[in-house]
Amino acid sequence: MKWGIALLCALWLAPMHAAAQGANALDRVVKEQIATDAAARASQERINELDDETQKLLSEYRRAIADAESYTIYARQLSAQVESQNAEMNAMQQQLVEVETTSREVAPLMERMLATLAQFVALDVPFLLEERRDRVAKLEQMMNRADVTVSEKFRRIVEAYQVEMDYGRTIEAYEAKLGDAADARTVQFLRVGRAALLYQTLDVRETGYWDARQKKWVVDDDYRHSFKEGIAVARKTRAPEMLILPVPAPKEAKS
Repeated sequence: MKWGIALLCALWLAPMHAAAQGANALDRVVKEQIATDAAARASQERINELDDETQKLLSEYRRAIADAESYTIYARQLSAQVESQNAEMNAMQQQLVEVETTSREVAPLMERMLATLAQFVALDVPFLLEERRDRVAKLEQMMNRADVTVSEKFRRIVEAYQVEMDYGRTIEAYEAKLGDAADARTVQFLRVGRAALLYQTLDVRETGYWDARQKKWVVDDDYRHSFKEGIAVARKTRAPEMLILPVPAPKEAKS
């Protein structure tokens, strides 16, 4: 009887023991799956982190490559600019040498030109003497100025020569003083190129001309009418026409 009860208890407890063992096994499997999933997630996170780091490093690498190429191009451009500037500096240095040489050569030439111009005015027909002498004096003062370039000095001298040349192609009427000191009087002058220079007093009572041979003024009222006509032509109140003027006869050139 006792053995029967024991057997029945054993048969009844056996399934319960098996079920407990199966539950434990299942619990282990679940735990292992959870651990595996956690490990997989951790691995994936590390992979993602590594991928992000890789992408970051790749981006930095590409940026470094681009910067290196940009710096290479910039350095090449700077090198070309430096080479061009060096060439320009050499050219400027050569120009400075040439300018210094030219200045040494031009300065004596300008001095001779000024001396010739002053002598020409002194020996020429005596018209607008104050204006012309003042122009020469200003040019002589300009030659000693350091703030005026050589090219400007030369240009001004050539300009003065051009003004003197233009006098020979124009007719002009103006008022000025005739005579010196107490004998000076205001008269009208008529200049016809450099061929003739006449004067007439303001009361029209005296007419005369410059005698280039004798280097003096000569009174000659026979030119009163010609003077009047010449004044009208100079002032453009009448058309140019033939004028009778005291022009000296040409001299034979000496060989």
